[in-house]
Amino acid sequence: MRDTLLIALYAFAGAAASGLAGAGVLRLIRRRSLTASLTVVAAVGVVAMLAGTLAVAWAMFLSPHDLSVVTTVVAMTTVVSLATALLLGRWVVARSHELAEAARHFGDGGEFAAPAAPATAELAALSRQLAATSARLAASRERERALETSRRELVAWISHDLRTPLAGLRAMSEALEDGVAADPARYLRQMRTEVERLNDMVGDLFELSRIHAGTLPLSPSRISLYDLVGDALAGADPLARQQGVRLVGDRVEPLPVEVDGKEMSRVLGNLLVNAIRRTPPDGTVAVAAERTDEGVTLSVTDGCGGIPEEDLSRVFDTGWRGTDARTPPAGAGLGLAIVRGIVEAHRGRATVRNIPGGCRFEVTLPAAP
Repeated sequence: MRDTLLIALYAFAGAAASGLAGAGVLRLIRRRSLTASLTVVAAVGVVAMLAGTLAVAWAMFLSPHDLSVVTTVVAMTTVVSLATALLLGRWVVARSHELAEAARHFGDGGEFAAPAAPATAELAALSRQLAATSARLAASRERERALETSRRELVAWISHDLRTPLAGLRAMSEALEDGVAADPARYLRQMRTEVERLNDMVGDLFELSRIHAGTLPLSPSRISLYDLVGDALAGADPLARQQGVRLVGDRVEPLPVEVDGKEMSRVLGNLLVNAIRRTPPDGTVAVAAERTDEGVTLSVTDGCGGIPEEDLSRVFDTGWRGTDARTPPAGAGLGLAIVRGIVEAHRGRATVRNIPGGCRFEVTLPAAP
């Protein structure tokens, strides 16, 4: 038993010395190729075995012949181990270079295409992560392009919509200044109308900027949808009478919601104004509110004739007006964008879909406890 312990001790001492030396070498070459590291690891294993064998042979006074045999076996093992380590290292490095090249192409703005050659489990996992990241970045770039297009359209529409009332105000003010206005009171009333229109447009832009910046202040309180819809219908009734449109709100359940009353009134107001102006005379705009599996759904149905299917996905985009099913020509394409922003700030969802003869805008909100 004592001899066995001594042999183990000598073998451990020789192997430990080799292992420490190998660790030092690995630290020195830690920034080098993986091939060099694998070679050092293979060499450490063989040298550790050789060192342990030599230590035991020296302690046991083996004959020169036996020591030569052992040394020869270890030398052959060393050759095979180092050759295997070199081949494995070159294979792993080649796969790494292929993955790096694919990642470089992906970094230049293209899509990530995983190398076709088989790789280690770790490199394969990294390749899958890069592919998932590539898909997310592609979606992000697509959203960025759509947002940039929306911004350009918004700037174009706002520029046009601001230029028109400003030109009218300039002409009317010059007429009043020169004393050539036949009816100054009518000019002043028209100027006030144009100023209010500009003020509304600037207010919409300010509201939209706060929504996009995530700084829209909300003061939620428990409100009944019945009261919220009733106030909105009363506010939209004069416009509906002027346009010859009937407002119907007989399918509104008295459901409680936790919302900011002022902002949700603006949501309903924008939806009703949009629906009334797009519904022909003698048409009907209906408001309904009911409990669903997702919470509480508030809907506004109009008689606009429907929205082209290719335009449905862009109805709530900022600055986009599209066809006559969108906001009125006097608007800047901000009303429905504000609707979506306010609803999403309440952790809700705004959607639109076509129905026979018109379309239905739906706002889904979390139900109050």
